[in-house]
Amino acid sequence: MQSSLERLNQDGILTSKAVSQEVRFLSETLETLLDSGEISTDAYLDAGTIQGGLSVLANLIAQGVSAEEARIQLQQLRVRAENINSNYPELDGKIEGIRH
Repeated sequence: MQSSLERLNQDGILTSKAVSQEVRFLSETLETLLDSGEISTDAYLDAGTIQGGLSVLANLIAQGVSAEEARIQLQQLRVRAENINSNYPELDGKIEGIRH
């Protein structure tokens, strides 16, 4: 989860398209990991809060929210992702393992 958020933040310019692409990736990846038994239902549900937050962020950006507000929203998601990572330290690696 943290890598996904870092990936979005690396350019410094958030676009609705980039965030939406990450939402789709996370949706498909989390479903795959759950179906294969690599992550628990709890991890799936917790990670879904980041996916949902990114979906909201994509919509806000599409509606013209300021860059500053988008950065604030992304930072809040990063804090949540850190908490999820504390509970499921293997999750980020499993997600990124599918990306590559």
